[in-house]
Amino acid sequence: MLLPDECLPATFTSMNKKIQSALISVFYKDGLEELIDILVKNGVTIYSTGGTQAFIEKLGHSVVPVEDLTGYPSILGGRVKTLHPSVFGGILGKRDDTQHVEEMKKFKIPAIDLVIVDLYPFEETVASTTDEKSIIEKIDIGGPSMIRGAGKNFRDLVVIASKQDYAKLATILKEQDGSTTLEQRKAFAAKAFEICAHYDVAIAHYFNPGGANYFLESVNSPLPMRYGENPHQPAVFFGNLSELFTQLNGKELSYNNLVDVDAAVQLIREFDTTTFAIIKHTNVCGVAQRDTVKASWDTALAGDPESAFGGVLVCNGTIDKATAEAINEIFFEVLIAPAFDEDALAILKSKKNRILLQFLKAPARRQQYKSVLNGVLVQDTDEGSTSTWTEAGGRDCTAAEKDDLAFANIICKHLKSNAIALVKDKQLIGKGCGQTSRIDSLRQSLDKAKQFNFNTTGAVMASDAFFPFNDCVQMGHAAGISAFIQPGGSIRDKDSIDYCKENGLALVITGLRHFRH
Repeated sequence: MLLPDECLPATFTSMNKKIQSALISVFYKDGLEELIDILVKNGVTIYSTGGTQAFIEKLGHSVVPVEDLTGYPSILGGRVKTLHPSVFGGILGKRDDTQHVEEMKKFKIPAIDLVIVDLYPFEETVASTTDEKSIIEKIDIGGPSMIRGAGKNFRDLVVIASKQDYAKLATILKEQDGSTTLEQRKAFAAKAFEICAHYDVAIAHYFNPGGANYFLESVNSPLPMRYGENPHQPAVFFGNLSELFTQLNGKELSYNNLVDVDAAVQLIREFDTTTFAIIKHTNVCGVAQRDTVKASWDTALAGDPESAFGGVLVCNGTIDKATAEAINEIFFEVLIAPAFDEDALAILKSKKNRILLQFLKAPARRQQYKSVLNGVLVQDTDEGSTSTWTEAGGRDCTAAEKDDLAFANIICKHLKSNAIALVKDKQLIGKGCGQTSRIDSLRQSLDKAKQFNFNTTGAVMASDAFFPFNDCVQMGHAAGISAFIQPGGSIRDKDSIDYCKENGLALVITGLRHFRH
């Protein structure tokens, strides 16, 4: 067994530690060469195994095989390589503890000053296959154990658990003559524990996708925001936006931009035909469906041209030159679309801060989270718009009314409760949202329609929850509304149903409520 005498521990109390020995076992080797070169130049003894050992030796450097340290070969198909007292004693031994030092000398356990270990690619394997055997074999055991041990003993050694930190450590060792400070070692340890925690959460999700006993979520790729909802609130977004969008122009997305972009994406994914929508403070203020993108934009904007100022725009069709010229006439924060014609981009990029996002795919989100009180609320996402389609009024809907009701019901789902949406010819002509009573939301929606000179005769009305009384259908009827859609479920459903029957109005009950708070 090769045990260099200089690696045996000695009492060492300085807070700056010079690296004399390193254990390196990594899956990702990109960027490792420079760090290895620095370690070798500083006379560091390197312990390694398997592919990493071969990689270092191919660079022309000598390596002490871990098998020489443990006295055992890699066994059980590679499942057991480093799980041995000669490895973990060198990692966990405290250099300022006399008993530890004496025991390490007695058992010829070399002190390890640097641990560079990453983890088997478990998440990547889950994403690429459903073969359970392959996935289980990517659950790392030795790696997390060494990382945790090194992190625990940060006062005496450095742990690197991510390839992103190879260059950082290389710079430190070059600038500090092969030494690290206590603060640097503690910072590396903190990151290492985060990496292990993220890894364990991914494994737990695989075995129990819905979760059972703990709220377990781990999302990496932190993106600092300029500020949060308000300037005095610091904020960070965790997630990989490049999976969903390509940003073609504009400043960094703000916290409020992201909240509205999320609302826009959740709405537009509901539609298959050409649709344009305008979002303001997460609520829809304009939306329409027409044969072309330009006509859809013009009609959506007409629904509430005041609220569109400073909004987030979203479309499920290609932005062409004519549409870009029309959009360019107003101020907006963000425009989201799956594609942009080149001449359209040239027009829209005329404002350097204007955010243009090419939409790649919708997020695959099955659950929603909200922090409340001293805990977290978790619920499944609100999928679907109707459970049933029950004609309960005085007549069946016409084909045109049915189309408008389905459209209005989706819009209502994406408004803050209490919510009412008025639609005519696939255009939102009035909406009320965030009111403390449903009748107030209806008043607000009628006022909006009146403000922009819409004729509500023949329009339809959607409600996100049941009508507690028949006052909404009465007021709607008085305004010329001919058909209503609501989930039902009130003990007084019969009042609204009877009114619609008595007055020949169409009423659809969906059986699916869409509260949004």
